[in-house]
Amino acid sequence: MTKRALISVSDKIGIVDFAQKLKSFGWEIISTGGTKVVLDNAGVETIAIDDVTGFPEMMDGRVKTLHPNIHGGLLARRDLGSHLQAATDNNIELIDLVVVNLYPFKETILRPDVTYDLATETIDIGGPSMLRSAAKNHASVTVIVDPVDYALVLEELASAGETSFETRQRLAAKVFRHTAAYDALIAEYFTTQVGETRPEKLTLTYDLRQALRYGENPQQDADFYQKALPTNYSIALAEQLNGKELSFNNIRDADAAIRIIRDFRDYPTVVALKHMNPCGIGQADDIETAWDYCYEADPVSIFGGVVVLNREVDVATAEKMHAVFLEIIIAPSYSDQALAILTNKKKNLRILRLPFDAQDASEMEAEYTGIVGGLLVQTQDVVKECPTDWQVVTKRHPSDQEVTALKFAWKAIKYVKSNGIIVTNDHMTLGVGPGQTNRVASIRIAIDQAKDRLEGAVLASDAFFPFADNVEEIAASGIKAIIQPGGSVRDQETITAADKYGITMIFTGVRHFRH
Repeated sequence: MTKRALISVSDKIGIVDFAQKLKSFGWEIISTGGTKVVLDNAGVETIAIDDVTGFPEMMDGRVKTLHPNIHGGLLARRDLGSHLQAATDNNIELIDLVVVNLYPFKETILRPDVTYDLATETIDIGGPSMLRSAAKNHASVTVIVDPVDYALVLEELASAGETSFETRQRLAAKVFRHTAAYDALIAEYFTTQVGETRPEKLTLTYDLRQALRYGENPQQDADFYQKALPTNYSIALAEQLNGKELSFNNIRDADAAIRIIRDFRDYPTVVALKHMNPCGIGQADDIETAWDYCYEADPVSIFGGVVVLNREVDVATAEKMHAVFLEIIIAPSYSDQALAILTNKKKNLRILRLPFDAQDASEMEAEYTGIVGGLLVQTQDVVKECPTDWQVVTKRHPSDQEVTALKFAWKAIKYVKSNGIIVTNDHMTLGVGPGQTNRVASIRIAIDQAKDRLEGAVLASDAFFPFADNVEEIAASGIKAIIQPGGSVRDQETITAADKYGITMIFTGVRHFRH
């Protein structure tokens, strides 16, 4: 019995060669629309879909394959006589191979000129239906959704005259992943269009970008997936100019670094990060000086760290960074000379270029945190705060220099792991106390790191002080300005302690926990 294939693809790459091979094996080919035109023009004889269905393509192509002569030919079980008899009785010829890829919905909604009507019209109906029918009946039908699988199928047909069940099963699984992802994108688009912020079903789809050597530790397997609808300001789309592949921990650290620097746009700024915590932030009128401040903040912890700069890397800055062992450098651009300096004898240094002008769009994404048996979803902590709404709760008010330093510290504290404390001046971090189980311990770490540099220093806390002992520790260091959210039932005790030592304290009313 002559084998039949149905071919209808939007991606025409490789399809002529594939169809020619099938014909050489003695197969008949059914085709539709633009695919049939391409094959016919290449001299590949095909059967028109309306010759199979007995109905013309209609409604601008919306209805052409949704017909029993197609789906009966795909779904009929070859091991059931009743199915085969029904096919015979209804003049349905069996279809043994389906090659279909779908209307480019993703590409359409990414177009800047896309309209709602255009997006809706690009939703494929017949394609997913044929794919699902063929995949369901993979015991007998081979289904291809990805051109990369043409060679495998042709190889098996050439050697055995048919594909193996294992191959058909793997291809069917791929089809269901593909159609699920396709439907997830459609669901996301319409959910956004109607403004639904808490859908009863959360459908997410990601594309494999990189198989990682391991996860946080060598005994953990890991892979890197990126959003199907890409975010330009993301490590997933960063252009790597030098160095080894990013590891699991590299990716997490780099992601944390590019989040931090989003809050420092007004001036040239450099952020150094280690183990998801900032170990140095420097801000100045030029990027070289910003690097100097960042490095001086903690010249020990920056070793083997991630550095992100929000201005082009120039020669002077590159020369200074080249002298330090770094894992990753991220910037919007590099001068040719700077890039040559950074890559000289540093083949493993990972250098990434990222479009910083796309930062605003990245703030709109939700954050997903996996737990055993579930998923937590939240918006990012990108609240736009207004310093004029802050409240000075002590008798002493801050000086102009302290106000500048407190604003800088409040931006920096958002990204220190809770319980988080940071000590800064008006242009650089001086001490970071991250992730302790009590706030006094974090204060002690930050102040100890900042010792001998406390002239004009201020302190920020990511959450309120539960007891006045926090202020006692700060006062002993000589720091005279504090910024914190406030909101504790013991706030008055803290205010009283600050007044006792002549400390100015600001309440922002906003907490910045980061677990």
